[in-house]
Amino acid sequence: MIRRAGPGDVDALRAIAAAAYQKYVPRIGQNPAPMTADYAQAVRDQQAWAAIQNGNIAGFAILIPRPGYLLLENVAVLPAAQGHGIGARLLALAEDHARSLGLSEIRLYTNEAMTENLAYYPRHGYTETHRAGQDGFRRVFFRKPIG
Repeated sequence: MIRRAGPGDVDALRAIAAAAYQKYVPRIGQNPAPMTADYAQAVRDQQAWAAIQNGNIAGFAILIPRPGYLLLENVAVLPAAQGHGIGARLLALAEDHARSLGLSEIRLYTNEAMTENLAYYPRHGYTETHRAGQDGFRRVFFRKPIG
């Protein structure tokens, strides 16, 4: 089940981000941006979605509408819950949400050091558009047109 995240979910979102992104700290040399994101604000702005597994939040996505596209700002799954399709369901949610808003494209970015993501997103139909430095990070940008 996936539902909008509420105020009572903020601590769980923070904990999932910390658990999911901790392994990248040594590669990047600093905390990845999702580890310091303002999840309370994302919940207030109704941009946060929670994936529930066995009654607990096991993953989440932050979806931000932009002119002409939906920004998938973050998708994270607890390490213990990875490999069970939660990430794929959150990506499908992003597509459904974009369509419901009349948007024809999803965009996202990931850190260049997160090599697992560089393989994961193309398997789900995303195409790399470019690489650039942004906010002190080396990022890889992807897009996916949706019908």
